[in-house]
This record gives sequence, C-alpha cells and structure tokens, in this order.
Amino acid sequence: MGEERTQAALGCLTVAAGAGTGLAVWAVGVRERLWRFEQGPDGKVLYAELPLAILGGIAAGLAVWALAQHVRSRRSARRVP
Repeated sequence: MGEERTQAALGCLTVAAGAGTGLAVWAVGVRERLWRFEQGPDGKVLYAELPLAILGGIAAGLAVWALAQHVRSRRSARRVP
C-alpha cells in the first residue's frame, strides 16, 4: 500500500511540475506578447495562450509519467524468471 501511495504522489508531482514548466515557458517574453499592439493589451495572450501552455505542460508531464511507468514495468517483468 505504501508503494502505491508513493507512485500516486510522484505522479501528482510530475503533473504539477509539468504545469509549472508550461507556465514558465509561457512567461518568457509575455510582456512583449501582451503589449504587441499600441492600442492596448492583447487579451488573447491571457485567455488562449496561458491555458494552452499550462495544458501542454500537463500533457508533457503525463507523457513523462507514462513513459516512466512503462520503463518500470518492463524492468520488473525482466526480473521475474
């Protein structure tokens, strides 16, 4: 039971790290993208790009987690005679 909790916690941390990475990538150069027009701020940066960046980070985190689980299961399958 302890191993399952550890795996679940690591999965949640991986997804949270992916969301944080997506946010960090989005934040690079946000000032220039937000104020790209002289009339005022471009709202598309906040309501379109931000959620997509965070969802992309979450998707990347889930992909990393799935890959790690696949590698782990293959290694454990090799150990069994």
